[in-house]
Amino acid sequence: MKTKHFCTIGLLFFLASYLLFSNIFPSFNTSLDFAHWFNLIGACFLLSFNDAFTKNRMNTAASVLTTLGVIAHIGLCTIDFIMSSYGNNEIAKDALSQHISNSPLLFYPFVAVGPSLLFLGLALHAFAFIKTETVKSLMVIVGSVAVGFSFFVLKNGILMFLSCVVFVLGLGLLLYKNETKKVPNE
Repeated sequence: MKTKHFCTIGLLFFLASYLLFSNIFPSFNTSLDFAHWFNLIGACFLLSFNDAFTKNRMNTAASVLTTLGVIAHIGLCTIDFIMSSYGNNEIAKDALSQHISNSPLLFYPFVAVGPSLLFLGLALHAFAFIKTETVKSLMVIVGSVAVGFSFFVLKNGILMFLSCVVFVLGLGLLLYKNETKKVPNE
């Protein structure tokens, strides 16, 4: 498989996780947390974007941020898996949530700041194309900001999902930008 295939798999899993996070569909009563599994798998595959674009100083910084963001997503998903393992025990969930909130070594890198680094890193990768692929780059940059804004400020799952669609579509178009030009005119 090529790097582009891994990136595409990551984009699809990531988008599917945000579809489940948005609560557009009724909740599945299952012991398996599909949303976080898809998010975890998607984030790990999105690490392939570090190899998908040409190397320069900006992309090196973007690769570091993307890698830190993937690590943070792994930590956040682990916390959410533990949280969901409590089932309907709201007292235990609240105690764990309180403990994480009171522990800066867990809260900031894995909940508050860390997961955003994945979006920041991928947006920085996209920013490298701002002069040649302006619309696609802006889709990624604006989409990444909109995902965070719709989740943290507006607390709107549908807007969060739509923002993720723009983000993923922009990355996908950047990823396959050269291949669309190879199609001969008929």
